[in-house]
Amino acid sequence: MDTAAAVPPGTTAEGATAATLDHEQAGTRQPAARHPRRDPYWLAAGFFVAFAAVSVCRYRRMATMSWDLGIFEQAIRSYAHFQTPVADLKGPGFNILGDHFSPVTALLAPFYRVFPTPVTLLVAQAALFALSTIPVTRVAARLLGRGRGLAIGVAYGLSWGVQRAVDFDFHEIAFAMPLLAFSLEAVILRRWYAAMLWAAPLVFVKEDMGATVAAIGAVILIRTWQERPPRIVPLAVGLIAFGVLACALALGVIIPSFNGSGSYDYWNKVGSGGEQTGTIPFETAVRTLLWVLLPTSGLLALRSPLLLAAVPTLGWRFVSHDDHYWGTDWHYSAVLMPIVALALVDAVDRTRDSHRPWLASYARQLPALVAGAALALTASLPLENLTDPDYYEKPKEVTAVERLLDRIPDGASVEANVGPISRLTSRCRVLWVGGTQGVVPDYIALQEFDRTPDQLVEYAKQLHPDARYAYLGSSGGYFVLKRVHGG
Repeated sequence: MDTAAAVPPGTTAEGATAATLDHEQAGTRQPAARHPRRDPYWLAAGFFVAFAAVSVCRYRRMATMSWDLGIFEQAIRSYAHFQTPVADLKGPGFNILGDHFSPVTALLAPFYRVFPTPVTLLVAQAALFALSTIPVTRVAARLLGRGRGLAIGVAYGLSWGVQRAVDFDFHEIAFAMPLLAFSLEAVILRRWYAAMLWAAPLVFVKEDMGATVAAIGAVILIRTWQERPPRIVPLAVGLIAFGVLACALALGVIIPSFNGSGSYDYWNKVGSGGEQTGTIPFETAVRTLLWVLLPTSGLLALRSPLLLAAVPTLGWRFVSHDDHYWGTDWHYSAVLMPIVALALVDAVDRTRDSHRPWLASYARQLPALVAGAALALTASLPLENLTDPDYYEKPKEVTAVERLLDRIPDGASVEANVGPISRLTSRCRVLWVGGTQGVVPDYIALQEFDRTPDQLVEYAKQLHPDARYAYLGSSGGYFVLKRVHGG
């Protein structure tokens, strides 16, 4: 149902009030029944083009980090050929389900089978991110009017957390974005069954998402507790239990059973163990929280219980010893963006008619403010690169490096460091340098700026004392060595 005017049977007084307000304020904003229904879709299409352009241009320019992109490509390539999802970059024959529980990535296997390139993963990620803008924009327009809805949709699509993720390699959290957005849209519209059905598959995205599922169950419980509609409260409690159980099974049973060490490798990131023993500085935590809440919602999202869905992700990041998790880089804040955006929609809808005039005025102006903040911040974020004509050109140096790597035949085994990985994983067996665990590769491909060919041949001898490698060629800081059989 696309209009607030049509109130479904069983809609509560709160939902009916929202519908009534849309009609009562028809003189100041366009009635819900006349909202252009295509706005969320053309906005999503625009973001898809922008996200895909950034990702593909980065790949063409060899600017991707390559590590995660290579790992996921190896796993999805295995799925595409109906094989165990092995990621040799994590170790020869390593089952990726022993690292993270993300079977949802198998959904990309049919597309990868037709288009066997890492670009397939990058375009799919762009599509999933863009898809998540639809429910955000749609529910915002439905409750707040067309202009405010578009403003919040733009603010979400341009949010720094989404842009940082687009700028990163492919990651499984791309699947979480639309699931979270559709689930929380349904929560706002009080479509409890839909909210739970959209939330449940999150447990197949990553092992920690079970906690987020439980948090969404808690949000539904809070929103329905006073009314206690038939079956909804027990189902919400069931969703909480399901999320907790799924998380526990993934961490304690499933991942250890696929991991050669019989454990979950990332436990050393928390607690008192591990190599890093620091704790997050207070000012770092505050700065990260302000980045999550201030430019994206003006802090008004704190007035919505939907923000509870962000607590598990923030929690595991802040208890970690790894300082990569604490800040605003990489992809770690992406899943927070749809939560905060929809918490903002909920909070504005509840607050714009507050009896406190300053608060009501602030809520009404906030969609435009967060859109303006997102546009301003974009000047220093990845999408800004799309304004540079040179960004779309493949550098000649990259073409030369590709020619060098093309000298490695399809099906060969290659030991590589980060630089060459994503140019080889679609057609070769690629292993991480120094992590071949006894496998002697046919080739060694390295990005090195401080070593000579002779030094690299000597390095290859250190890696594989019983094998001999000869210098094959170099270009732009990339080197390829070939194993000399019989040597």
